[in-house]
Amino acid sequence: MPASRQDLFDLLAGLGIETTTLEHPPVFTVAESAELERQLSGAHTKNLFLKDEDGLLFLVVAMSSTRVDLKGLARKLDAGRLSFGKPELLLDTLGVPPGSVTAFAVINDTAQRVSLIVDTDLMQHDTINCHPLENTATTSIGREALLRFVRACGHEPRIVALGPAAPTRPETG
Repeated sequence: MPASRQDLFDLLAGLGIETTTLEHPPVFTVAESAELERQLSGAHTKNLFLKDEDGLLFLVVAMSSTRVDLKGLARKLDAGRLSFGKPELLLDTLGVPPGSVTAFAVINDTAQRVSLIVDTDLMQHDTINCHPLENTATTSIGREALLRFVRACGHEPRIVALGPAAPTRPETG
């Protein structure tokens, strides 16, 4: 049985990690979360569950604005051709459905089948915003606290430069 949101919060509390969580309607895409990004300070994430042609699994956690080139990423990871993992495999390994993929999902990867890849640009921010295993809320956590959580779940994150951020539109007023 995958960890619940409460299980996640209990583990974070047990590790002495403070977080804040904002409840919101479900969001499934980076575009849908744009309004949240205006409400919450810190870095917002997008998460890709990938599989290479040899069956290696990767959870890529990047800035929401980062363009991830799968061919280039495969070369950086010394992996085979990357594609998106099927929803059944995602649920089996990380315990979350599509739309709820998050760095926190490593809590469910007790077999450590998934390699966690984190964008170097994301690591430049003090606060990182992630779904707490559900896409109906966003949890803000400190950068070092997130790394401590990931390591407590038996994963060593690999910090990788994933690519340039997408250009942003100038704000109009």
